[in-house]
Order: sequence, then C-alpha cells, then structure tokens
Amino acid sequence: GINVNKSGNVSVRCARGTRAGFLLTPTGVPYDRLEAEDIAFVDDEGRATGRCEPSSEWRFHAAIHATRPELQAVVHTHSVHATALACQGLGIPAFHYMVAVAGGHDIRCSDYATFGTQELADHALAALRDRKACLLAHHGVIACGASLDAALALAVEVENLARTYVAVRTLGEPRLLDRAEMDRVIERFGTYGQVRSA
Repeated sequence: GINVNKSGNVSVRCARGTRAGFLLTPTGVPYDRLEAEDIAFVDDEGRATGRCEPSSEWRFHAAIHATRPELQAVVHTHSVHATALACQGLGIPAFHYMVAVAGGHDIRCSDYATFGTQELADHALAALRDRKACLLAHHGVIACGASLDAALALAVEVENLARTYVAVRTLGEPRLLDRAEMDRVIERFGTYGQVRSA
C-alpha cells in the first residue's frame, strides 16, 4: 500500500559466484506482474544481467550498497505523505520519538536531482549520512535496513511518521523533542525488542 503501479524499487545485497552486487527490481514492470526471472542482478561495477533492465534508479542503490556495508536492502517508495513533504523540500524533524528509528534526530530531505542520475545518487548518500532513511526532494523516500524485512518496515514507518507530521502541522508550529531526549531514545532503541540469551 505504499506504492502504486510501477513506482518505486527494491534491492537486496547478494553475490553471483565471485561477483558481488545486488538484486534489483526491473524498470517499468508493474509489481503484480513481476516474476522471479524479472529481477536484475547488478554487480559492483554497475553491470546488469537478467532478462529485464534494472530500475532506472540503480545508481543510488549501487551507491548505498557500496558505501554502507551494514545495510543489506534498500526500499524506495513514492508513498503519499512522505512524498508530499519531499515535494515541499521538508524533512521530518523530531516531533515524535519514533523519528529515531531512522538512526538520528531527524529524517532529512535531500536536494533535488533528476531521477536515475548520479547527481540524485550523490544527494541521496548525503541525506542518508548516519541515517537509514531519507526523503528525496520532489520524488519520494529511501529506507534501508539490515534485511529486506527491516527496510520495508522502515519505509512503512517513515510513511506513518510523515502522515502524522502532516496532521501535526495543521495544528500549528510542531513542538519538537530536544537533542538530549532524541539521544536517549536512540540509545534505548539499541537494546529495544526481544533479546534472547544463547
């Protein structure tokens, strides 16, 4: 429910024999018509193989996989509320503690660049510095994770936060949490959830 028709794309890190790279959804194929054979493989040199061309956004997927080894998957969406903020050049500030799930005090909005370009990849990397999610100006959202499930869950959470932030803005100037509190939240997220001993 966070994408429509053919918008957005997904990648996950993998290797084919000795070739490191990532699997990436193809360009211009509706999700409900995708088959396993349609997924492209893009190696670390940017060479794509498969029966379909990879997403036109392969460059920012490649840049993220090349520079962020802790991240295994990237989900790019055009979800409505996050994209609305991005079209206004707005990131998501610390209006709610859950903003910290993206790894910092805010979720930045990148500068604008044409889709599919190296310039967009460079802007995305800058907005993702020390973060796992960002908005892309006049475009959409990137969410990354240590697994495909984690990246998708973060993309959904960013859209939820964006929807709430849009609502909060209608009530007046948002009241933000301070940096000290966001630091505490980030620290607590480091041990949040089920931890099982061996």
